[in-house]
Amino acid sequence: MTRSRLRGTTALILLSLCATQGAAQQAERDLTTVPGFLGTLYMTPGKRDLSLGGAVPVTTVDSEEIEDRQAGTIAELIDSVPGVTLINGSTPQGSGINIRGYGANGTYGNDQKIAILVDGASVGSEELYRIGTQLFTDPLLYRQVEVLRGTIGSFEYGSGIVGGVVKLETKDASDFTGGVPGFRVGQSFEFGSNTASAVSSTTLAWQPTERAEFLLNYTWRQQDDQVDGDGHVIGNSGFETPSGLLKGKFTFGQDDAHSVTLSYSRTTADEKDVPYDTFGTTGGSFGNVDRVTETSQTTLEYRYNPLSDLIDLTATLSYADQQIEYSYVPGSSPLEFTPTWPFLRDTVNADQRYETTKLTVKNAALFQTGIVDHTLRAGVELSRREREDNDAASAPGGEDNRVAVFVIDEMRFNGFTLTPALRWEKSEVESATTYGDFENDALMGGVALAYEFGNGLSVFGSYAYTEGLPIIDDLGPADVNEWRMTTSEKSDTWELGASYAAVDVFSPGDNLSLRGSYYQTELWDITSYSATGSTSPNLDRVETEGFELEASYGFANGTYVDFQGSWTEGTEYADGLSDTDWRNKPGDAVGLTLGRKWGDWLDMSWEVRHTTDARDALQEDLPDYTVHNLRATYKPQSGAFEGTEIRFGIENAFDLDYTGNLSSRDAPGRTYKLGLSKVF
Repeated sequence: MTRSRLRGTTALILLSLCATQGAAQQAERDLTTVPGFLGTLYMTPGKRDLSLGGAVPVTTVDSEEIEDRQAGTIAELIDSVPGVTLINGSTPQGSGINIRGYGANGTYGNDQKIAILVDGASVGSEELYRIGTQLFTDPLLYRQVEVLRGTIGSFEYGSGIVGGVVKLETKDASDFTGGVPGFRVGQSFEFGSNTASAVSSTTLAWQPTERAEFLLNYTWRQQDDQVDGDGHVIGNSGFETPSGLLKGKFTFGQDDAHSVTLSYSRTTADEKDVPYDTFGTTGGSFGNVDRVTETSQTTLEYRYNPLSDLIDLTATLSYADQQIEYSYVPGSSPLEFTPTWPFLRDTVNADQRYETTKLTVKNAALFQTGIVDHTLRAGVELSRREREDNDAASAPGGEDNRVAVFVIDEMRFNGFTLTPALRWEKSEVESATTYGDFENDALMGGVALAYEFGNGLSVFGSYAYTEGLPIIDDLGPADVNEWRMTTSEKSDTWELGASYAAVDVFSPGDNLSLRGSYYQTELWDITSYSATGSTSPNLDRVETEGFELEASYGFANGTYVDFQGSWTEGTEYADGLSDTDWRNKPGDAVGLTLGRKWGDWLDMSWEVRHTTDARDALQEDLPDYTVHNLRATYKPQSGAFEGTEIRFGIENAFDLDYTGNLSSRDAPGRTYKLGLSKVF
């Protein structure tokens, strides 16, 4: 009853907040409709545009913000998204992304409850022990990163998704040519003062005709071990990651109805004499290794979009390959001559490889039944994940073959938008050794309801249920297979909230937009977590609830204020044990950005982020911390430097010594950043 009353109270607070501006004029800005039921992308005066009106909590980081943040990793790009927590986010190794308390944790880089897509390809490992997600790719390869939080927006992308979806979209040649035939060269340099990091990114973009475009990018990023706010070296924080992107697109046929796009991206990392345990939570007992990581994604997309409301067909064939090779450094483990060494030896010398091939065919149809306008998205997905066998290192090999069908119908009538969604998925996991074959299937889905009052205010609510089918990592001896390979993890999420957008709210020419939502999630039939302090194989259930708020306000003179905030509570339950706080719960965080834009040529901002109720990877309480970041972007509009973009930033401006929530390493201290870019 307490949770129900809290949910209702939150909705009333949101409605009251928005209704105070009920008479305000609806924003007269360009609106871009996002496919599906993600809402309308509202162009704010600040750093980040907001998706309003829909029931899916979605945040989009565009190319301008990607360059403005000068992030060293993908994780650092989305650290200001409500509900998102980074684990050691300043490096690709030993790092991970946690959304609403699910995803990366101190033992594994992923728990299969968030999905990461690169141009539609499913990337990332399953549950690699002690070595993070290994999401080795460079932020400068991408034009956009989209974060969908929760389950309601996930049925088009996978099953068992509780935390959310991270969608990365690589750059196109037309981003440099402006869609005009010709040849352009883009060059970017970035420098950081904390251990003298450096980045060079070169892009060749050629558009021979309006219907053909080609892009080639090479990005080299280097960073030595960083220093924290107290002047101490942060171990295992250096890396060198060359990356590349090759992409081409052809448009053809009557009315340009057909298009074919091919993209290939690749990142490598070669590390010498580094800890096997990239999380650093085992006190060095695993010793050091030489490790080579190679990650690549290939996507071939065909789209058929004739002059017909009933056909917008997309077929996407993708292949993601990740190889991790280890070689133990003799004498580096204190356990080398103990009885446990045979197991550890197999672990630190075990090579890993994940290959995921996926074909997705889907269509979007627009039609009307009576007073109801429909946008019906339906598709089928076939996938195969192959894992190299390293059973001696508790990494069983095998294949996971799946087929899925999904249907999402966005129905609009009289200000309402009702969106039911269904996904059916069947899996067959085949062991590479003697653990057997297992088949499972599940029907999952949800429904979202939104209402727009016509004055900039909209309210929404949703319910979603999903199941995470057993994966290759769940294979094992018979006593393990009995419950892991025949049990799907189940969860449901309730969510409700409101959004509002208007101009001329407090003064002529000003601009206000905000979105707030409250959610409750329950996870049960758990196979991926063990009960703390118990010999029981799994927890009984996990319950989480939270509140997220995004807002932007701008004056006519270019001054703007952006706000992001999230509050989360979580409890895990196990039979015979006391209820405890959810071990992966995000810290409560608020972020405020104050800035001003002078036309198109100068943007200066001050970002403050405050985090409370945080814990490290070992579940030790952390003190509250406040981090300040300063950024400036200068774009000369005339003269010899016209077309050049100069960026300057100070990360952790007051050199605070702190450890981020759920992290195992101290965060970097004060870092000065300088970026230069130009398209020739």
